Amino acid sequence: MTREATVLFDAPGPRARARHRVLTAVSGLVLLGLIALLVMRLNDKGQFAKELWDPFLKADVWKNLILPGLWNTLKAAALASVLSLLFGVVFGLGRLSDHWWIRIPAGAVVEFFRAIPLLILIFLAFFLPNKISPVVAESPFGTFQRVLVDNFFSIFGVEINAGTIVVPAFAAVVFGLVMYNGSVLAEVVRAGVLSIPKGQSEAAYSIGLRKNGVMRLILLPQAVTVMMPAIVSQLVVVLKDTALGFIIAYAELLQAGFKQVPANYHNNIIQAGIVVGIIYIAINMSISRIATWLEARSRRSRKTAARTMGGDVGAPPAPGMSVAGGPGAA
Repeated sequence: MTREATVLFDAPGPRARARHRVLTAVSGLVLLGLIALLVMRLNDKGQFAKELWDPFLKADVWKNLILPGLWNTLKAAALASVLSLLFGVVFGLGRLSDHWWIRIPAGAVVEFFRAIPLLILIFLAFFLPNKISPVVAESPFGTFQRVLVDNFFSIFGVEINAGTIVVPAFAAVVFGLVMYNGSVLAEVVRAGVLSIPKGQSEAAYSIGLRKNGVMRLILLPQAVTVMMPAIVSQLVVVLKDTALGFIIAYAELLQAGFKQVPANYHNNIIQAGIVVGIIYIAINMSISRIATWLEARSRRSRKTAARTMGGDVGAPPAPGMSVAGGPGAA
């Protein structure tokens, strides 16, 4: 933290800085003491016994459980992230439309899916189609339902047998993640575009650009840099929320590492939780690092080498003034 005063706080003086250093040292000692106490209690309970940690040193555990679970987590998170971004851009821009018949439905969809807990969305995607598809199959929309599943939803593993739709856990998890996080990203996109100074769009309109060009060439490129921290935070949430697939037996990292490993190796829940937690932290930190690099590169690429009026360039001479600067000078 800098020592300069801001609108939020006054710059601390020498006594305040000394007090802050003392409080920081005391807080650090208290934290170290709590960690030491926790380690001692775990040791007393035998949680550092070799047989509890040995499973995570075996290649079979990683090959058959943890790595497949990690792959399923990354697969669901990657697909959900891409679809969520597309959903967010489409509905975020839809909420900025000048046409009410686009703006109002887009707003209704976003608010609806933002208001429903993600776990309920996953449950609905997993169980609801199986219940209502037989009814739809007997209606005039039965053919449309089959064509829709065979030509679109089948890419997510969805099947239809005798008029009954079967949704795999992977598709249910991705659906829930896309609907919820896509709605949040739609608000991020809308807020990012609205955060750009109004003069930017007015200047673009003044040179003859239409709204599509203003949005595509002027507002969105600038808004991306503004939105990047919020987008990255939401993508980290997408990755962590894949763990909710645990509830419908989706074989992701939490299911494989935190449930199956302890069930087969001495009920080592604490050890499994620590290992799985470290993996999640490593992945999320990697995503944040990549996003920070992309943001910095984006900012650098938007810098211009053009020189503004001023300095050694100078403003054009006023009427009646010569280049040399004297009135009427030759």
